[in-house]
Amino acid sequence: LGTVSGAHERGSTAVEREGAMATREVFALAAPAKGANFERTTIERRPTGAQDVSIDIKYAGICHSDLSQARGEWGASIFPMVPGHEIVGVVREVGEGVTKFKAGDRVGVGCMVDSCMSCKQCNLGEEMLCRNGFVATYNAKYKYDRDDGDFGKPTYGGYSSNIVVREDFVLNIPDTLELEDAAPILCAGITTYSPLVHFGLRANQRLAVVGLGGLGYMAVRFGKAFGAHVTVFSRGIKKRDDAIKMGADDFVDSTDSADVERVRNSFNMVINTIGVQHDPNPYVMSLDVDGIMVMVGVSPSIDLATFGLIGGRRRVAGSLIGGIAETQECLDFCARHGITCLTETIAPEPEAIGEAYERMLASDIKYRFVIDMASASDAKP
Repeated sequence: LGTVSGAHERGSTAVEREGAMATREVFALAAPAKGANFERTTIERRPTGAQDVSIDIKYAGICHSDLSQARGEWGASIFPMVPGHEIVGVVREVGEGVTKFKAGDRVGVGCMVDSCMSCKQCNLGEEMLCRNGFVATYNAKYKYDRDDGDFGKPTYGGYSSNIVVREDFVLNIPDTLELEDAAPILCAGITTYSPLVHFGLRANQRLAVVGLGGLGYMAVRFGKAFGAHVTVFSRGIKKRDDAIKMGADDFVDSTDSADVERVRNSFNMVINTIGVQHDPNPYVMSLDVDGIMVMVGVSPSIDLATFGLIGGRRRVAGSLIGGIAETQECLDFCARHGITCLTETIAPEPEAIGEAYERMLASDIKYRFVIDMASASDAKP
């Protein structure tokens, strides 16, 4: 692609419109069918349009939702699928209309790559609640015609060496954050940060975090940074020492009825990160009067005992991710407070992803897998 040096006063590298319409073939790791093993392949990325940022991906976090969607557990999966919505990398080039980024910038892409940009929620900066539906970073289709050639095509995520995204959905990665450690903030981080802000967790309040995977780890770190007293619920005592080391003030073995009873009527807020079928009522009953349990894990369904709610004026709510502005706020907050997720880096190989998925199912990860896509930048299938 042709480039123009000094196209903007800020000295960015911008793509020339003339001759810039060729697609790029890039390395990717794809699930060819429901439950199938990943394969090395190539995918096409659109040309860098006037409002686009082309990003060479360095790291891609692995979220439990990647596994769920690659295995068709949520239905409506589009195959072949290239998962990944915790994407960090370096800007390769920008379109001529881009004003926020330049070549060489450290950037990220989270769970969204587009929305209608015109509804009430989008205008409020809540693109994740777009009334017309946001476009997910993978396993979705481009539904808004931006005259970029991608309309109606499937989205492919971060298990690839490059991605092209509209400027409005690109985030700045603060210099104090290591790229591989910053990747999980773009999903696990914002998923837990947003409800703490929205539902108003305050210093000296009591927060409980249910589950200590990637989401739970981030929720504990945020809760402590907010000045709250933080308790972790986990099955068994295997993670007790880890919870205390990361800053938790207390630990409850959710399989021990006496331990659970000990914290009944205790918490102002519960962040429930469990992503499988479970009984939520013990966590509801751990809430104090007017307390709220926020569901952030995608549990298939839950059965709530109504008297447990009305007997304590307790509430149950859900929270998805956050808008682009709030996600940038979250990244900046993490940089100020030194918050990252503990990660384990794996190779950009199908076998490594398969093993990581199995270890996630066994809760054998502390606390997020990250794929080293930088080493695959010139790879071939």
